[in-house]
Amino acid sequence: MKKLDSMLLQIFETLQKRRETLATAESCTGGMLGEWITCIPGASRVYLGGIISYANSVKIDTLQVPKKILEKYGAVSEPTAFYMAKGAQKICKATWAISITGIAGPDGGSPEKPVGTICFGIAGPAGIFTKEIRFKNLGRQKNREAAAVAALKWFSQQIKSQ
Repeated sequence: MKKLDSMLLQIFETLQKRRETLATAESCTGGMLGEWITCIPGASRVYLGGIISYANSVKIDTLQVPKKILEKYGAVSEPTAFYMAKGAQKICKATWAISITGIAGPDGGSPEKPVGTICFGIAGPAGIFTKEIRFKNLGRQKNREAAAVAALKWFSQQIKSQ
């Protein structure tokens, strides 16, 4: 966890220096990312809040993920992650937003989207970016932790490049 704490501190220092803010939208991680962020003293200087959108109805009604996107691509997809990040950024009026949606397991996977499939979105000043990662099925808790760590690593890279 020392590496994680160090990465979080670097993220906060960067955001604070730039007077930027962060929000989250989480599905399969169930608020884990927000919990880790708020463990850092002073997190409220940059972290505005998060939405746990486990149900599709919350994705649609709160984060404004179009129902057609969910019907066409599913909850675990880059288009859904795109709209989740966009919605969190808008709702919280944040400079940045991170979204995570995926299949943590132990079931729920398919040949097209096996357990361990995670989609991420980052909304920021330069636009909204998405990506998908497929972890080996590490078990439900490890898949969730791996997803949250991967989101933070990618976010750390994004804020350095923008």
